[in-house]
Amino acid sequence: MGETLRIKDLRDPVLTEAQQGFLTFAEQNPVKLTVEAVLAAAADATGLDDFGPEDFKERLAVWIEEIDGDPNRTEYSRMLLFTLCVKYASGRLRMRDVLTRHPEIHDIEIRRPVVVTGLPRTGTTNLVNMLASDTRFRSMPLWETDEPVPVPGEGPGIDGVDPRFKRCEQAWEIHRATNPFLAAWHPMNPDHIDEDMALMQLDFSSYYLESLMQMAPKWRDYYLAHDQTPHYEWLRTALKVLTWYRGPRQWVLKCPQHLENLGPLMSVFPDATVVVTHRDPVGVVQSFATMLAFMGRMGFREPDVDAVFEYWSELAQRFWRAGIRDAHLVPADRRVDVFFDAYMADPMGTVAGVYERAGIEFTDEARTQIQAYVDAHPRDKHGSIAYDIRADFGVTPEQVREKFRFYLDVYPVKPEVM
Repeated sequence: MGETLRIKDLRDPVLTEAQQGFLTFAEQNPVKLTVEAVLAAAADATGLDDFGPEDFKERLAVWIEEIDGDPNRTEYSRMLLFTLCVKYASGRLRMRDVLTRHPEIHDIEIRRPVVVTGLPRTGTTNLVNMLASDTRFRSMPLWETDEPVPVPGEGPGIDGVDPRFKRCEQAWEIHRATNPFLAAWHPMNPDHIDEDMALMQLDFSSYYLESLMQMAPKWRDYYLAHDQTPHYEWLRTALKVLTWYRGPRQWVLKCPQHLENLGPLMSVFPDATVVVTHRDPVGVVQSFATMLAFMGRMGFREPDVDAVFEYWSELAQRFWRAGIRDAHLVPADRRVDVFFDAYMADPMGTVAGVYERAGIEFTDEARTQIQAYVDAHPRDKHGSIAYDIRADFGVTPEQVREKFRFYLDVYPVKPEVM
């Protein structure tokens, strides 16, 4: 177990030298944050110009307006969004290109995926990484979702390592420089299994902008007003592309946003087994709000810790209200509810339950592969964060828990924070 970490300057940030350096660089090198600038940069980077159906431009414009229209955002926020939008637009171009050159990809079928969902900080990341350790599953390591389609003509170096892996590794080191707590919160090393919404980001959808930018009310309202089924269809096509590159196996997927999109999820993946994680909402909200409030010190000129806390408390309620409303859309014989305390007490038993419900044999080899992952990734390997919801956010656990009474009445999870 690593050391216990405590953020003592959440409300009065003291920037590290690296953080100040990134902010200064962004101020000295402002970006032109427009749809046209993003698409031109992506076309220049790839030598391609076929973005496919143009409806994505409206969504990209909402992303940009969310940040560009907010005077409280730093130039770092604007540069970060521009860089990521160019990456996603470039990935979109390359995906369109490979689909045009290889239309047979559309004939690939994505059968019986295992989909993990639940609020952030409820064990979804650890669970999907355990499942993905079984080599019978196909999953998405971060290096692959960062660049789903290889650059044409670019193969492994003399060391046999994919250059996409190396670029992802370099990005991980930059992320760690801007957020020294990131490894303890949410590792983003290249072989870490990523969320499948990373593929939806090439279609400029998903709830991602809310977490990237700590708050995104304009995008939230737009996103919630639109049917997400087309973007789940995009996800399915993207999975076909990745399958074509690295082989047909049963997919294991994971994303918190599936909890509020069970309708689109089951419409596009009707034979999926869905694993839903549960945890004390107080622990969930204080953890995620602390992480995002910390990130806000670089994103906002005047950070508002209380606003971030309230936003993520409401988001958690939003997810669970939708998850309860639409629970009936997942057939009972293809749903597994995982409670955090039971999962932490018996991880292997929890995994065995997932296999049983998905109709997959839990072989000795699978057990050995998963145990090897568990042994190499003990809980709190990179340290644990010491939270104090009263001191950091001025609320009591009882006040937070009362807002989730609707959830606790259906799923009586064990209280963790008293």
